[in-house]
Amino acid sequence: MALIQLLILQFVAHLLADFSFQTEEKAKDKNKLGFKSKFLKWHFLFAFLFSWILSFQVNFFAGALSIAVLHYIIDGFKYKLNNNHKFGKYSFFIDQILHLLIITAVVLIYHKFYGIKFLVNIPNIKYLVIFTAYLFCIKPANILIKEIFRAFEIKILDQKITEKSELPNAGKLIGIVERWLVLTFIIINQFQAVGFLIAAKSILRFRESETSKTEYVLIGTMLSFGIAIFLGILINFGVGK
Repeated sequence: MALIQLLILQFVAHLLADFSFQTEEKAKDKNKLGFKSKFLKWHFLFAFLFSWILSFQVNFFAGALSIAVLHYIIDGFKYKLNNNHKFGKYSFFIDQILHLLIITAVVLIYHKFYGIKFLVNIPNIKYLVIFTAYLFCIKPANILIKEIFRAFEIKILDQKITEKSELPNAGKLIGIVERWLVLTFIIINQFQAVGFLIAAKSILRFRESETSKTEYVLIGTMLSFGIAIFLGILINFGVGK
């Protein structure tokens, strides 16, 4: 159980460092300049500190440093992947998979050679997963939806969209609230409330001339609800009561 707890804590550290505490400006600068980015070294520091502090173990210093160094290297070379004509649109997913695989490998190696001895009492796995799910429903989910749009080249055909307007601030906030509500309803087994929320969202209407915009919003809504429903099911049926 301690192994799973540490693994979840390291995933939380990754979400905080790579999403919650990284602005869009910093992310774009790193993606464009790689090792030349002035923000990359600070990102490395945040990745290290969050990893070490949330391990709740002094001995995890080397593990946190390994995760941060490899994170630094991956992000430093990511600009090359972004500029690749074939895989550039999938760079976000490749980048995140590599980070998560590295975190998992480091935690497993640390557990094998050092064992896990937390300095404080850690909540049980279900509560950790619930916290992680709510955290993921904020900024990480918004970015995930945006990257899915990019990967599948989904955009409004009759309206020019820039990167800044793909997910307006109002849309981001609505998405966060609806995901939190859906996740909460599923955790407390109020599935009918989820249906009511979906019906309420259907009130949103566009003119017939805005068909592509309607489809754009519909896809975003389905992805948003899908993420929350998946997380809710994972909590209820994956980690038990």
